[in-house]
Formats: sequence, structure tokens, C-alpha cells
Amino acid sequence: MSNIDYPNSQAASMASVDERSLFIRRTYAHLAGAIGVFAFLISLLMSIPGIEDTVFGLLSTSRYSWLIVMGMFIGVSYLADRWASSDTSRGIQYAGLGVYVVAEAIIFLPLLLLARAMTGDALLIYQAGFLTVVLFVGITVVALTTRKDFSFLGGILKVGGILALGLVVASFFFQGLSLGLWFSAAMVMLAAGSVLYTTGNMIHRYRTDQYVAASLGLFSAVALMFYYILRILMSRR
Repeated sequence: MSNIDYPNSQAASMASVDERSLFIRRTYAHLAGAIGVFAFLISLLMSIPGIEDTVFGLLSTSRYSWLIVMGMFIGVSYLADRWASSDTSRGIQYAGLGVYVVAEAIIFLPLLLLARAMTGDALLIYQAGFLTVVLFVGITVVALTTRKDFSFLGGILKVGGILALGLVVASFFFQGLSLGLWFSAAMVMLAAGSVLYTTGNMIHRYRTDQYVAASLGLFSAVALMFYYILRILMSRR
């Protein structure tokens, strides 16, 4: 792919009002596109006849099957983030975002199938989606209107993410360790912090050409929030 150059690119905080507004619109347009593709893929996968038997059959072959899937997802996520943040070409950036959306659809599939099986329809999924949108919009409005720098959350999010991953891995080896309602609530808070952090970076850190990377960061936070809100709703059942 050909190299790309951004001679007029600069931090959004230093750009003109029009350039900054264009960057923000592009970011949220790409976020909406990623969510749309994610929803389409999920709908397509869930409509496959016998998909429940296939997915749960594969996961039941070993108690570590889901752990392996998680490990692969982490690896793909790291690669996708590197691509989306690349300055090599716009094509690689879009490839990173696309790979991440596909990976999220695969990692979400078992939980969504289980949620559908619990009610016989997609009611819980729609409820989780609605609550996620409301929470995301509320946090975004706060971040954009206050224009505060939330970069201090970076270290907290890293530590929180490592602790959460450690607990998830430990739950596979210690049967008495249950990740229940409080863990899901903590993960929703972690996702909310990630939305604040990424939105703050859009204003203060990202360059005006990095809307693909910014949209991936927001999509990752929204997906995490949706996942654990859905788990909370399912636990109430």
C-alpha cells in the first residue's frame, strides 16, 4: 500500500474549530459504522441454523476452550489497535478497525446466544443495547462539554484491566472463584472510564487525522460496556 502523508495534521486541541469539529464528526461516524457492521455480523451469525449447538459444542470440548478464545482475542485486539494507529496507510487503519469488529462479533456470539435462549427472543439484548447507548451518550456529553483532560485515567484503566484479566483467568483454575454481579458492575465502570479517557484524548491528544484509531478506542469501550450490562441483566434472571 502507498504511504500517506498528513502535512497539515496537528493535535485536535491546536486545530481550528472547523478542523476539530470535522475530526469529531468523522470519529463518531466511524464509530456508528463499526457498530452497524457489528450488529449486522451478529444478526447474520445468530440466524445460522443450529448455531447454538455448534458454538456451545465447541466451547464444551474443554474447560479451557473459552480461555483459549480469550487469548486469541487479546492478540487480535493488540494487532488491530496497532494497525488502526498506523501512519503507514489509511488502508491498514481501516483493516485494523475491521479486524477488531469481526473479533468482537465472534467473542460476543456465545453470550448473545445464551441471552436469546433465556427469553426466547432478543429482549435482553435490546435492553442492554438501549442502556449502553444512554450511558455512553451521557458520559460523552459530560466529556465534550467540560473539555477536561482525563489522561490521568490511563494508569487506572491499565491497572484495572490487568486485575480484571487476572480474575477472569483465575476463575478458570479456581472453581470457587465466581465473577458475579459486582464484577460485572466494576467492568461497566471500567468501560465508562475508558469512554471518558478516549473522549478526552480526542480533544487533547489525538491528531485530526487519527479518527480511525479514536473510533476503535470508543468502539472497544462501548462493546465492553454492552457486554457487562447484558451480563447484569442476565444475572437478574
